This record gives sequence, C-alpha cells and structure tokens, in this order.
Amino acid sequence: MCKLDEKREEKEERRMSTKFVGEFHEERQDLMISHARTLLWIVRGITTLLLWSFVIRLLTMGEVWGPRLLKTWPSCFTPPSVVSDQVELSYVRSKVYYPPKRVYKNNGYLMVSCNGGLNQMRGAICDMVSIARYLNVTLIVPELDKSSFWADSSEFKDIFDVNHFITSLRSEVRILKEIPPRLKRRVDLGMFYSLPPVSWSEISYYHHQILPLLRRFKVVHLNRTDARLANNGLPIEIQKLRCRVNFNALRFTPQIEELGRKVVSILRQNGPFVVLHLRYEMDMLAFSGCSHGCNSEESKELARMRYAYPWWKEKDINSDLKRKEGLCPLTPEETALVLTALGIDRDVQIYIAAGEIYGGQRRMVNLAAAFPNLVRKEKLLDPSELGYFQNHSSQMAALDYLVSLESDIFVPTYDGNMAKVVEGHRRYLGYKKTISLDRKLLVDLVDHYRAGSLSWDEFAITVKEAHVDRMGSPRERLVIPERPKEEDYFYANPHECLQPLVKPFRYI
Repeated sequence: MCKLDEKREEKEERRMSTKFVGEFHEERQDLMISHARTLLWIVRGITTLLLWSFVIRLLTMGEVWGPRLLKTWPSCFTPPSVVSDQVELSYVRSKVYYPPKRVYKNNGYLMVSCNGGLNQMRGAICDMVSIARYLNVTLIVPELDKSSFWADSSEFKDIFDVNHFITSLRSEVRILKEIPPRLKRRVDLGMFYSLPPVSWSEISYYHHQILPLLRRFKVVHLNRTDARLANNGLPIEIQKLRCRVNFNALRFTPQIEELGRKVVSILRQNGPFVVLHLRYEMDMLAFSGCSHGCNSEESKELARMRYAYPWWKEKDINSDLKRKEGLCPLTPEETALVLTALGIDRDVQIYIAAGEIYGGQRRMVNLAAAFPNLVRKEKLLDPSELGYFQNHSSQMAALDYLVSLESDIFVPTYDGNMAKVVEGHRRYLGYKKTISLDRKLLVDLVDHYRAGSLSWDEFAITVKEAHVDRMGSPRERLVIPERPKEEDYFYANPHECLQPLVKPFRYI
C-alpha cells in the first residue's frame, strides 16, 4: 500500500515538473517575442530618424544638392501652363559650390560710399572689390548714395543679394557687413582717414597712396568711388576680377529677380521685344543742358534745376551746340524716325526702360504713332506688385536692367551708365544685339530730312549703313592715352573677359 502511494507521488511530481517546464518554455518564448518586437520598433524608429535627418539635410544644403533634387521639380499639382510660363533669366548663374576662404595678412579696413545712380554705383563696387583684393584689406559692404537727385534710401541689401556677394568672393577678399565692434568706436569718433581717390587711376596709385594710409589709420573711407580705376593698362587678373564681381557676385535680391522674371515672361508670351532706354527724363535734360524740342518755360525750368544742384559743375550750356556734337540724348520724336529707318517692325513690343518722360504724353505722340505697342513695367504689372519698389529709383532701375538684358534688341538713346553697363553685360551673355546710336550723325541726318534736303529713302539707307558695325559685335576697346574719359568704358566692353564669337556677326 505504501509502495503504491509512493508511485503515485512520483507520477504526480513528474507531471508537475513537466507542466512547470512547459510553462517556463512558454514564458521564455513570450519574453523572446516581446524583446524581438521591441527591437523591431527601435530599428524602425532609428531608420525613420535617419531618413528624416537625410531629407532635412537635403533641404538645408541649399548650396549643394537641395535645389537640384527638390526645389526644381515641378509640383504634381502645378498646372502645366504655370510651369511652361516660367522664364529663367539668362544672366542668373546656377547654384555652385562656394570657394574656400582666402587667408591673408589683413592690412586694414576699407569703407566706401558710392555716388550716382544704380549702374554708376555698380561699376564702382566692382572697382572697390578689386582694389581691396590688391591691397589685401577687408572690405565693408559699400554704402549706396542717398543724397543724389533721386534721394533713394535703398541700402545695398535692398538691391543686391548681400550674402551671395560676400560668400562668392571669399576666395578673393574678406567682406564684412559692418565694421568690427572694436573699430566701430574709433569710426564713430572720426578716427579714420577719408578722401576721394584720384579718377582713372592705375592700381599702383592705390599701392603707393592708399595702402600707407590703411596701415597707419587701420580704417580708410573712400567717399567718391565712380571711375576711380583706369579702363586700360591694368593687370589681367584685376580686369577679370572686375568682371567676376559684375557678372556673378552682384546678383539682385530674389524679390527683384522674381519680378523681373515675371515681366520678361509676360513680354515673351507676346513675341519678341525691344528695350528702348529712352533717357529723356528731367534730371538728364537738366544735367546735360539739352532742351531741344522743349518750350521756353520748360527750358527755364531745366536751367533752374541745374543751378539748384551745386555738384553739377556745368551751368551755362548752349543746348543747340551740344546737340550738334552728339552730346544730347535723342528726343522721342528723333527716336521714332531712327527706329523706323533701322527697320524695326512697327508691331513689335517696345519696352520703355526709363523714368517719367519730360513733357509727358505730349512728347510721346510721335513715338506711339510709329510704334503702337509701347509698354512699361507699370502697364504690365499690378500696382500692388510695384508698390514696394515705387519710391526707390535704384530698385526700379534694377527691374529695367533685368528686362534690358533679356531683350532681343537693346537701344539706348544716350550713352549713360546704364547704357554702357547693360551693353557690356549683353556682350558677356553672347554678344546680344545692342544698337549703339551715332547721335552726332543722326541729329544731322534728322535735320536734313526735316528740312527736305534728304529723302526718306536716302535717310533710311544712310542710317542703316552707319550702324552695321554698331550692333554689339566683338571688338577691342578704344584706347586714348592721357584721355581716359574719351576712350571706351571698361564695363561697356570688357573684352578681356569675353569669349571670341564663333559665327560672324551680321546685321538683321
């Protein structure tokens, strides 16, 4: 009986042991599954974080691959018409790797105050960067003119992409937005040297005259910067740097570029277009003393304005004599005759790149009759789009500059700073057609035609023949030793920076 009980107890113990082991294995298996699930979720979480980090890095690496992989792809929800209407301005460079910083011994800090209109200041900025590079100094972002006739309050950053300007040139020169704090107090106390440099100077002038001042005072302020470097006779590396600044570093702000792109898109939708830089604004006429076609009251008003600005040195001007010398902008009436004689299609769009024309619509009647498709940015854009730029002449000029670069033909009626700089930029973009008018010849032809001593056919043939070689074709600059003002301006034809034309240039 006792043996039977013992066997039963052993059997029960084996059964309980088997059950315990089974339950242990089940619990262990459940634990392993739980751990596996936890590990899987951890792996998924890490993978997700890595993917998001990669995407965010693509978006933030704006200067590397981000724009190419993400921003340039049209949205699936963008209507096809919107994509096809987008215009890429030809002068805009694609995103590139910025160069490494140049390391050099700093000889001081150069502050500059530019004078004049947008394009006069543009050339000056290019010169000042080149001078700073040659002298191994730090350049402070240039201050723009706010006291000229236009009284534009725009800062550098309101017109140009200041970050691109600084970064794209860092392999050449160190550029800062502001004077360092340790030197700012000295500047505030007037403990620096200020002067206008000598016009049309060789680079050696800055080495011998300006560099010693920088070493002595640490900060030098150049308070007039227009035409302070010679056109010719400079080292080739200086000439190429001037081009690099002009054609690459001086980008307009994204807001200006976007609006310029929109104007070009609207014009392109309606076919080819000509940009007419009709330099017939009140300030131009008053400054030059050109009053041909104005009534007596207008002539007096222009004279009063000329005397009101003391820095306009020439006061008593013979308008008729100056016109015959070709030193006056063509009037709207003369321009209508010349464009017709050149064979410009009557129905082509003509974009007027200018401020308010002196004399208003009365002076535009003949031009509008000859070319009815006259347009301006104010006509193409909604007032709200131009509102921000309206009271800033340099920003408005920047819009005209962009449209001028993109036009099929560019025709300036006066060889001022915008005409010259745009001509040079169009040469850089592939010798795009720019008609450089021979004003001295043209006013003589116009006078003979109006007097009846020249028929229309004779007038038109002579005008065309005179301008066959004045269409922006490749040529070297005219050099006149000892007379830099009379030779070709560097920025109108920077031939050291241009590629030779493969095909012969023809008049169309």
